[in-house]
Amino acid sequence: MSTMPINCNNSSVLVVDDEPSMRIALRANFLRYGWHVEMASGVREAARAFELASFDLVVTDVRMRDGDGFDVMCSVLKDSPNTAVILLTAFGSVPEAVESMRNGAFDYLTKPVSFEQLQAAAARVMKRINQPSDAHRSLELAKVPETMTCGIVGRSPSLLHSLKRARAAASTDADVLVEAESGTGKELLARFIHLNSARSRKPFIAVNCAAVPDSLLESELFGHAKGAFTGASAAKIGKFELANGGTLLLDEIGEMPVNLQPKLLRILQEREFERLGETRSIRIDIRVIATTNASLSTMVEEGRFRSDLFYRLNVIPLSIPPLRQRLDDIPLLASHFAQRYADENKSILPVLDTSFIERLRAQQWPGNIREMGNFIRRVLSLNRGTLIDSECFDREFQPLRSKQAPRHPFLTPGTPISVLERVHLENTLALARGNRTHAAEMLGISIRTMRNKIREYGLPPRTYA
Repeated sequence: MSTMPINCNNSSVLVVDDEPSMRIALRANFLRYGWHVEMASGVREAARAFELASFDLVVTDVRMRDGDGFDVMCSVLKDSPNTAVILLTAFGSVPEAVESMRNGAFDYLTKPVSFEQLQAAAARVMKRINQPSDAHRSLELAKVPETMTCGIVGRSPSLLHSLKRARAAASTDADVLVEAESGTGKELLARFIHLNSARSRKPFIAVNCAAVPDSLLESELFGHAKGAFTGASAAKIGKFELANGGTLLLDEIGEMPVNLQPKLLRILQEREFERLGETRSIRIDIRVIATTNASLSTMVEEGRFRSDLFYRLNVIPLSIPPLRQRLDDIPLLASHFAQRYADENKSILPVLDTSFIERLRAQQWPGNIREMGNFIRRVLSLNRGTLIDSECFDREFQPLRSKQAPRHPFLTPGTPISVLERVHLENTLALARGNRTHAAEMLGISIRTMRNKIREYGLPPRTYA
């Protein structure tokens, strides 16, 4: 299947590869379609090229003699966020290449390169650059936000303030605590800190403390020796050890069982631990970033979180604003999600009418960016036209908005708190159409707490997906 020629008369590409034959082949391929082409033999030459000129596209090999394509990508996204980056790798299943997509790469292709695939990717870059806009009725979807790093999209003052603090934190080696609402992008902020730190080329390991059963969390974090407990048929390396040299993200740290908190405190203080079933201490060099959607200081007051662990984690406190404080970012976020899901659906990139954007701005999103992104995904999946307007919004949002919660007897003063909590839980689950994850986000609790509450009140678990 051939790729249609695209108009690239004013577009430039930087080809970065330490193999001369590959550079020449890539250059010839781009020249064929009218691109202005510059070449670099490695990371240092690529940096010099960017000092002299700007580029619409960078195509870079991952493994090179003086560094790798991730170095090039990080530098490009930091200094020239409007430039698209396509990575080339000789290993089709390289996890780092997949991870790079989340961290801002436009695409990645495997060697030997299919020039048809490369031109198809380049055509998408051009589509993003040349997307027409109508100032009177639509937004320019192809516009790349001024701030798009590690998937963080936006340019509102509150977000830029958070990113400025996060970049300052990244320049140190101190542990970080990120407290923010569900769906705001806490993990993305953690990745932003990692990629802007001296540890950027070392591992980034994430653990969701709420998603791992209490009985398995200790082994997941610290590892275990063979035979350490029933079922431990082989030794296992824990997440702390895997993150050695890099960054460990402890997501939803408030869900960590109280009995494990002293062991975590010791690791943070001493940077050493023992695997389960072993007495040998293992020293590690890591930065810990903890995130939570709960107030840890309140949990400390309630006796549910150790005060000494809280103070040890809270060396650098950070936050990321909820969507209601970033209304000016909604058009950029909508464009970002529309591009992502149009590519995912292999469909044309639709125009988002201003009426659709106004509906997005007027709606409350208790699940923040995650909830709005999922809604846009639903709209694009079910409406394959070239225009997404307010009718599309109302058609897809109406069933959720008009859903009636089950009726309950009037709750008089003196009604036990447990009854109030159960009623509120049932109402929220009904509003979320039985989706436990969505309901948990609306209530500001973890999915583990949601599961426990459903079990505590004897609600039928199969009803709630």
